[in-house]
Amino acid sequence: MKKFDVLIIGSGMGGLVCGDILSREGYSVCLVEKNKQFGGCLQIYARDKVTFDSGVHYLGGLEKGQNLYQIFKYLGLMDKLKLERMDEVFDRVLMDDDERIYGIAQGYGNFIQRLMIDFPEEEEAIRKYCDTMKSICDRFPMYRLRMEGGASEKIEVMSISAKRFIEQITQNEKLRAVLAGNNMLYVGVGEETPLYVHALIVNSYMESAWRCVNGGAQITKALTANIHAAGGVLIRNKEVLKLLVEDGLVKYALLEDGVRLEAASFVSDIPPAKTFRMAEPPLIRPVTRKRLEAMENTVSSFIINIVFKKDCYPYVKHNYYYHKRGSVWNMAGYNEGEWPLGYALYMAPSSRTREFADGMTIFAYMRYEEVQPWASSFNTVAAHEDRGADYASFKKRKAEQLLDKVEEKFPGLRKCIKTYYTSTPLSYRDYIGNEDGNLYGTRKDYQDPLAALQSAKTKVPNLYLTGQSLNLHGILGTAISGLISAAAVMGRNDFIEKIRNA
Repeated sequence: MKKFDVLIIGSGMGGLVCGDILSREGYSVCLVEKNKQFGGCLQIYARDKVTFDSGVHYLGGLEKGQNLYQIFKYLGLMDKLKLERMDEVFDRVLMDDDERIYGIAQGYGNFIQRLMIDFPEEEEAIRKYCDTMKSICDRFPMYRLRMEGGASEKIEVMSISAKRFIEQITQNEKLRAVLAGNNMLYVGVGEETPLYVHALIVNSYMESAWRCVNGGAQITKALTANIHAAGGVLIRNKEVLKLLVEDGLVKYALLEDGVRLEAASFVSDIPPAKTFRMAEPPLIRPVTRKRLEAMENTVSSFIINIVFKKDCYPYVKHNYYYHKRGSVWNMAGYNEGEWPLGYALYMAPSSRTREFADGMTIFAYMRYEEVQPWASSFNTVAAHEDRGADYASFKKRKAEQLLDKVEEKFPGLRKCIKTYYTSTPLSYRDYIGNEDGNLYGTRKDYQDPLAALQSAKTKVPNLYLTGQSLNLHGILGTAISGLISAAAVMGRNDFIEKIRNA
């Protein structure tokens, strides 16, 4: 049996980037994925020949010199990806009691000019917002692809509430709602959401906004090809059940088919609580396990993927975010009768796309408790299980309820629908591996900003973590976590300079 330098559990963006970096640095890498597809939230699926993304509907920071561009350039991705730059006004915010469409634009200058059309008296507030966003991003060294800088510069701004900050800079309720209008990107909840989360996520798209034509799986394809070309081993359709220990170190990963894989180091790209559950008890202190198990996660989602009739619905290079007035920070706090309090609309771009759209994704929050009656079931392409007629009826009812709400702002949408397909928190749970189907891992709270963050290093000397639990979710956040984890395994970070200069 071959012994690897590093075994990576899970193939989300963090695991893929970590594996690629380590492969480039001469490490023998084995990556194990429980699903049929590699990629985590980069997985795609086709319905009636239309490709839909499971989680990545647009990307930020991909213009030359920007952070994600530099990472992708270093990893050899930029020449392999089919990308589409979105409209200058890439996100458009709608409210139930207002016919106006408010725009969020690429480039801070454009952002200011666009908002001043609708809020001419609010220039000071808009400029203060922009200056603060840029200042906060500068305090996170890895976000700017630099390794220097201590934790203190970050901690100073991690204890600020996004909602409170926005309320402090302007008394205009509509402007407040627009500045928070696309907060489904990070599940903005009440006052607890930290401003730094808002800033790091939104800034990326405001620098530049892009779509992956034909789906985000092309990123997975390029990264797995890199690992394979460097001699790495890629295993899919096999779940790691246990991490076996000798002399205080993880020695083997035990797969579901009984195979043991030996490695010098192990990197887990699955949730920390689940990772530590797999490790034999003496390795992880009970208090650590208990703390992780008690953490509250972000909400999950209900999704409709629409296949349009041919040449019926116009294709646009922007997204829409809708919320009921007064609910922008509480869209997950709905009750049955008022659901949904908000939704997002994303087009499905393909190589065929010109004037008319092939497909669209409608995304709304859904709490896991709503699908609890079917929680004992498990259904993926590789392990199919029919959840039953009641579940099908539940999805149909929710889909029609959501479509009714969307039709209010987009009249005529229904008549262009050829067919549609739905997913719930159970779908996300089964394919991604988050046990309650949560969107972005643990909820972050400005009052205790460090509680939800994990170090790449664990108390076990050869066990490391990567993925959205380290610092931030999304393609950029998890790509950066992959860099951090690779640096932790190697004990050096000189490759960051190579990325900056790629």
